[in-house]
Amino acid sequence: MKSTYIFNYYSQMSVTSLFTSVLKSEQILGSDSLSHRYHHIWHMDQPLKALCVLLPETTQQVSEIMKICYAQELPIVVHGGLTNLVGSTETKGDEVVVSTERLNKIEEIDIASRTMTVQAGVILENIHNAATEESLLFPLNFGAKGSAQIGGIISTNAGGLRVLKYGMTRQLVLGLEAVTAEGTIISSMKKIIKDNSAYDLKQLFIGSEGTLGIITRAILKLEEAPRSRNAAYIAFNEYDHVVKFLKYMDSNLAGKMSGFELIWKNSYQQMTSVSDAVKPPLPYDYNYYVLVEALGSDQIKDQNEFQEILENALENDLILDAVMAQSPSDIEWFFRIREDVNNLVDFMKHDQHFDISLPIPLIGSYIKERYKKLALINGVEQVYAFGHVADGNIHFMIGKENLSIQLKKEIDHCIYGGLKDIGGSVSAEHGIGTHKKDYLELCRTTEEISLMRSLKTLMDPKDLLNPGKIF
Repeated sequence: MKSTYIFNYYSQMSVTSLFTSVLKSEQILGSDSLSHRYHHIWHMDQPLKALCVLLPETTQQVSEIMKICYAQELPIVVHGGLTNLVGSTETKGDEVVVSTERLNKIEEIDIASRTMTVQAGVILENIHNAATEESLLFPLNFGAKGSAQIGGIISTNAGGLRVLKYGMTRQLVLGLEAVTAEGTIISSMKKIIKDNSAYDLKQLFIGSEGTLGIITRAILKLEEAPRSRNAAYIAFNEYDHVVKFLKYMDSNLAGKMSGFELIWKNSYQQMTSVSDAVKPPLPYDYNYYVLVEALGSDQIKDQNEFQEILENALENDLILDAVMAQSPSDIEWFFRIREDVNNLVDFMKHDQHFDISLPIPLIGSYIKERYKKLALINGVEQVYAFGHVADGNIHFMIGKENLSIQLKKEIDHCIYGGLKDIGGSVSAEHGIGTHKKDYLELCRTTEEISLMRSLKTLMDPKDLLNPGKIF
């Protein structure tokens, strides 16, 4: 009732006039000028539905916006790079959209403390480039790096290709600034790694998907840039051998292994069959393909070591086949295969995505069973699996013939059905948003969800921040 009332009330007056005292005219986009806006980069053909879009340029402006929205009981949806996959940026039309795109400054790179201070709208790839210029590394990496903004990345606790070595986003944030629902600025912008002075409040905002506050600035933890990078594709027919090889490589590389990606045969075939840019490094003769990456300090020494480890694996029948990158361009080619999921999506009539987490030893049998069950569902046309097997995270992409709710739920139940019994999760790194909230109870206890709801009520008593997301 509240949302309907607000929509009807503000459709009769200009909601934009509420914000003219705190924003310039060009920072306020009314509902009549949103035809070029959208809620996701995959849905650019669908005009954004919202009361208005606001483009703050400072944390103080975000605070003033929130005070106004709180007083007027206006729901807010936060927009960043619009690359999420769980509906976190979807709108109904009765919300104020706060976009962080103008909070796009890299404020400081501190070489001595190995930190970078950034505003929420900075694109991940720009963070990578700025760190590289100082011979440093921000290790978080995934396919949408050219669009994803750091505020959204932090608010969803994104993962990616190097979680094995460097951890999730949570492990890479030292300081944080956020604005609460009533407009209070919570700032803990510290460059220190150790700070056990009571509650670590920034953790409330990391992974909360914009439901507890709007992230405006952050201090990121950087690493010394590696001086060597090696990669290889490895072939297997048995999943158990993949697990044994993971332990073997991690042990022999002594901390240098930074990535261990697993691709199922049919996924590998599709990923490498669309153009010469992604031609297959290995033939289509095997059931599993692993992409291994190692970062180090001496290219020649590390390359020789990497090659020797692979040769020993072949000699001891740990692996069936392998091809090692011989140049930086080879490495880019190898990772392009894994990262460009459009090579799967572009050939689907309609697509449905999954991002599950489960114990590493059970991955092989669980995914095999899902392939079998999905093949029996009328309307499922394609099934592709791949993922970050070293941290138990597997992605599914399902091609289907229609967008019916019944088909969607049937596929959901198939993928999620056995996770609760084995201690898995319906979301390894994408969050819950609107698309997965019906399945939250499969991976969180009643007591956990109750405490989450209590936190939401405490920090957002009017339920204005990303309403309808997560719960």
